[in-house]
Amino acid sequence: MFTLGIDYGTNSVRALVVRCKDGKEFGTSVVNYPSGTQGVLLDPRDHNVARQSPADYLFGLEKSVKGALAQARKQKGFDASKVIGLGVDTTGSSPIPVDAQNRALATDKKWAKNLNAQCWLWKDHTGWREAAKITALAAQHRPHFIAKCGNTYSSEWFWAKLWHCLAVDPKVFSAAYSWVELCDWVPSVLAGVTDPRAVKRGVCAAGHKALYAEDWGGLPDKEFLALLDPRLADLRDRLYEKAHDASESAGNLSPEWARKLGLRAGIPIAIGEFDVHYGAIGCGVAEGTLVKVIGTSTCDCGVVSAARTVPDIPGICGIVKGAILPGFYGIEAGQSAVGDIFKWFVEGVLGDAKLHATLTADAAKLKPGQSGLLALDWNNGNRTILVDQRLTGLLVGQTLYTTQAEIYRALIEATAFGARAIIERIKEYGVPLDRVVCAGGIAEKNPLLMQIYADITGCTMLVAGSSQACALGSAVSAAVLAGAHPDFPTAQRKMTSLKKVAYRPKPPAQKTYDRLYVLYRQLHDSLGGRTKAADLGGVMKELLTIKESVRS
Repeated sequence: MFTLGIDYGTNSVRALVVRCKDGKEFGTSVVNYPSGTQGVLLDPRDHNVARQSPADYLFGLEKSVKGALAQARKQKGFDASKVIGLGVDTTGSSPIPVDAQNRALATDKKWAKNLNAQCWLWKDHTGWREAAKITALAAQHRPHFIAKCGNTYSSEWFWAKLWHCLAVDPKVFSAAYSWVELCDWVPSVLAGVTDPRAVKRGVCAAGHKALYAEDWGGLPDKEFLALLDPRLADLRDRLYEKAHDASESAGNLSPEWARKLGLRAGIPIAIGEFDVHYGAIGCGVAEGTLVKVIGTSTCDCGVVSAARTVPDIPGICGIVKGAILPGFYGIEAGQSAVGDIFKWFVEGVLGDAKLHATLTADAAKLKPGQSGLLALDWNNGNRTILVDQRLTGLLVGQTLYTTQAEIYRALIEATAFGARAIIERIKEYGVPLDRVVCAGGIAEKNPLLMQIYADITGCTMLVAGSSQACALGSAVSAAVLAGAHPDFPTAQRKMTSLKKVAYRPKPPAQKTYDRLYVLYRQLHDSLGGRTKAADLGGVMKELLTIKESVRS
């Protein structure tokens, strides 16, 4: 028996065919989104805009699944009739305006060229003003709404994006009968659902992104939404009342899509989750494990048994029951840019994508602290622990002799310092953390980054066995739902693995990085608005002192 995992990333969609008994990967296919700049629809007048074409999602869905099945057919023992289920994960929060038939508004010629009618991609920050207002109103009127998301609502999330659409393009907002998260919309399309109110919504997306919780009756009440805008309160009736964890099915594969894809009609579709949440499952997440999926951004996920009490953790993205595994609270944190920072510097500033390998090799020759540089990893804002998308990047300590490789290493170190801040915050509030498992292309291909992360965080960095952990997690969920395994722990034991490599902290490097981290936190806390009237006058001189001590 086999299952199929479909993973929608920021720049592409990939499909993965997996054997249920052991997780062996039989076929895979990656399809880049054809629209925009590497799949993202941008606006040169506003760097906060990031949208995607829903038509690209359907194009990528059909092409990637067919490609993965074609590859799988070349292996002995595979037949498409043996695929017993499929799962979908996507970026998020990435809501799509849809009409009354659950069709994406942008697939209508009338709206096809309107950016506001597209999918509002996770990294769209145009709603930062609305997010700040939601935070303020919730703090005053419904503090429990934001208590589980670090007491700060983000511009990356559902209501901020909808409210901003209403503010800047009321015609699109009025034309949209409802809004559906990408991770819920794709499964609903596969299931042939033609009424947005009948779409099976996942609690992963509903949770803190849409302020959903059973404790207060689901989505925010209409009285609160009316404080934002009465039209948002009216929309609530056209959204949903119930959200589900991965123990529920999103539906069954429709005859139409079964014919398109070459699969059996009626096979179950797992509930949709965000990419890193299913990626955590694909990495074997359990209580005590922190999963870091390192890509354009980084998302950190952990789980704590629902039988335990989880405290509210300031600055953490969200604590939602069932967001990852049924029976566990899902804890989410992350960094808004990691790979994107390296891409910005190498391809945007230096203008040559081929330099990644050269700069990595040159940076590896440098010792911790040798460059005298220190950077902040906020080029796309700060997701955790400050939750402020209006923050920007910083590089301190340049001289007339600073090299490209030194800057490149400082940027890697900055993302590792940001990762340490997250780990320390989670540990501070009693969340068990015994090991760190990393996934994603960067984790697999960049030993320098992984060693720097180990040295800065003080944690051994393990690497997921699958290069496509998110798609694998979706396939694992489908395998449980289809009955190939009795529960998630069994499925994870059978279908997931770790690579043999392990990056362990090196004490000499740790010692230097501990000194640098003190300076990082001074910049982090003062420029992030957490420390008033901070004296940063000693930062540059201390960087020079560290630099001189290392070089001597």
